[in-house]
Amino acid sequence: MAIEVTDANFEELVLKADKPVLVDFWAEWCGPCRMVAPVVAELAEEYKDTAVITKMDVDSNPETSVKFGIRNIPTILFFKNGEVVDKQVGAVPKTILASKLDAIV
Repeated sequence: MAIEVTDANFEELVLKADKPVLVDFWAEWCGPCRMVAPVVAELAEEYKDTAVITKMDVDSNPETSVKFGIRNIPTILFFKNGEVVDKQVGAVPKTILASKLDAIV
């Protein structure tokens, strides 16, 4: 299960994480976000020992979304050592997200 992050805990859970982090920026009303959700859940299970898989609701957490320039959802950002190292916009197959994670773990 992916960890829900908020504006309040983003720095602690994402920027200060000791593992690479995937952040899925999504919203309840977003159809493509619902398509990506099961993939993100699978990745959370498969990478539980090597990466932190998170989700952030953009409607409830506008501060972080604006800070990282999230204009389209779903947008998935990949962080390593507190820095964005990769990005994926739109719904994509699991293999693409897994290969991006593999590149940073």
